[in-house]
Formats: sequence, C-alpha cells, structure tokens
Amino acid sequence: MIKVLPSNHKAHDSRLSFTTKIEILYSSHTKIYNHTFLFLPINITHFSQDCIQSSNSIKMALRNSVLVGIILALAIIPSNVMCQQCNCAPGLCCSKHGYCGTGQQFCGEGCQAGPCTATTNGVVVANIVTPEFFGGIKNQAAPTCPGKSFYTRDAFLKALSSYPRFGRVGSVGDSKREIAAFFAHVAYETGSMCAIEEDNRKKRYCDESKKQYPCVPGKFYYGRGPLQLTGNENYGAAGKALQFNGLNSPELVARNPVLSFKTALWFWTANVHSVLSKGFGATIQKINGPSECKGADTRKVKHRVDLYTNYCKKFGVNPGQNLYC
Repeated sequence: MIKVLPSNHKAHDSRLSFTTKIEILYSSHTKIYNHTFLFLPINITHFSQDCIQSSNSIKMALRNSVLVGIILALAIIPSNVMCQQCNCAPGLCCSKHGYCGTGQQFCGEGCQAGPCTATTNGVVVANIVTPEFFGGIKNQAAPTCPGKSFYTRDAFLKALSSYPRFGRVGSVGDSKREIAAFFAHVAYETGSMCAIEEDNRKKRYCDESKKQYPCVPGKFYYGRGPLQLTGNENYGAAGKALQFNGLNSPELVARNPVLSFKTALWFWTANVHSVLSKGFGATIQKINGPSECKGADTRKVKHRVDLYTNYCKKFGVNPGQNLYC
C-alpha cells in the first residue's frame, strides 16, 4: 500500500515547488519505505490564464509530480522483498524480520531459514534431545495414547535435517533455551505427545478472509501434529513451504510423523524463533496469545512455563526472564 502524506507547496513567479512525503507499506502495519521527496519547481507559465486560475489544473500538476515520486520510490525498493512470512521460495533466505530475499540483510545475522550465511554454533541438537529426554516426555502420557507410536525421536531428527539452524543460533545457552521452549509447547499441545489430532474435530477452522489459502469443501483444518497446526492459512502456507497439499490433504499431518514434525518446525521458524530473545512469554503469545495471554487463562500459561523451566533445568541452563506473556 502506498501513502502520500500531505504536501507543503507554494507558488511564486509562475513556478511551483513542493515537498511531499511518501510511505510505501507492505501491509497495514509494516512500513518498508519512507522518504520525503523535494520536487523541483515546475514552470506553469505555459498554462493558459484560465488554467493558472484553475485550482483543479494545479492539483493535476501536483498529482502528476507525486506519481513520478511514487515511481521513483518503487524503483529503489529491493526487488527481493517478497513476503512478510517465512514461506520463502528455494534459494531465498528468511530474514530475522520475516522477509524473503537474498543478500546480507536477509541471509546474514538473524536469518531464520534458507541459505543463511550467518554462522551457527557447534551445538548438536541430537545430543541435547537425547532418547532419555524425548522418552521422558512420552512416558508422562498414558500407554494407550495414539501418539506413543507416532511421535518418535527418529522422526523428529529426520524432520530436523530440513531445519539445520533450529537450536543452533547464538550461544549454547540460547540453543538450549530454544530447544526447551519448543518441546515445552509440544508437550503442552499434545498432552506429553499423546494427541495427534485435537479432540474437537467438528470445527473446520476455516477463515474465509484468507483468500490466498481458500478452504477446500469438506476439509477440516483443526489442530494436528506436535504444535497442533490449525487453520487453513497455516495448512496452506506449510504445504507451500514443505511441498505437500496442505489445503487438500490436511490429514497428512496426522499420518506422516516426519511431515508432522516438519510442520511444527516450520511454524516455529516462521512465527516463533524471531521472538526468542524477548523471553518464553513471547513464544506463548505467538502460539496461543489471544486465548491465554493478558490474563485470559493463567492456568494454561503457568503449565507451559512449568514445562519450560523444568526442561531448562534438565539442560542445565537458566530459563531467562519474561517467562509469562
């Protein structure tokens, strides 16, 4: 969206000069360009006397000049700014701010996915997510839980190969906190890796306003997988990123364990990773903020925090500040 802010202009000696400020926004809340243009004086002596006296003609001259400014502004916006989410095409990086593109500003420090150039630390996630740790979560669930055989450490590690930066950015402590946070939400959302699908399977979770990812008749987009992926927009975007038909076949998330973990890691990378530095509370806000944060459900928030702090203790790392959302 392009916003042309009110101009300051004056006429003198049959010449007109003015400045105008142009803001170009990717969405209603994300400004990607902001600049003030000074347009050179425009000679209007060639206008007829009627035109000079006509405010409409002067307004038209202003509009034409502003249009030139807009074209100039568009020309200098990086062509590789593509989207605000991290569903990037192959070969593009997801920046720390959630944009797709190439170059240092996208692939450098804070890059979340894609061919990132920023260095990772030496953490081996498999050495932290040990069989004992993973099994310890599953052992909290009843033996008859459907997730007992579905959620496996092997499936997680296979899915992890598609997200080599997960748990490997920043200090060793940062890595451990990210892994603890991820599995705290997984344990909470699935009941200690018990549930593959949510209990309420009668609700479609179809948001018709998400025109980019239209709901398929007869398909239900309720929660599935380690982070209970929900909604047609998430299924559509995850399908695009992971190359499966999420809108037509959302049930695949509950049938393929590796794909299921990939959708969880995709959601984490696209929506949660960027707020880790703000504390665990910010991750709750990203995953289920409207239903739980700002006093909406303190019991659920405390449960998530307890899981997180417990896992941090197991990993021997300080959980950090801002635990609650």
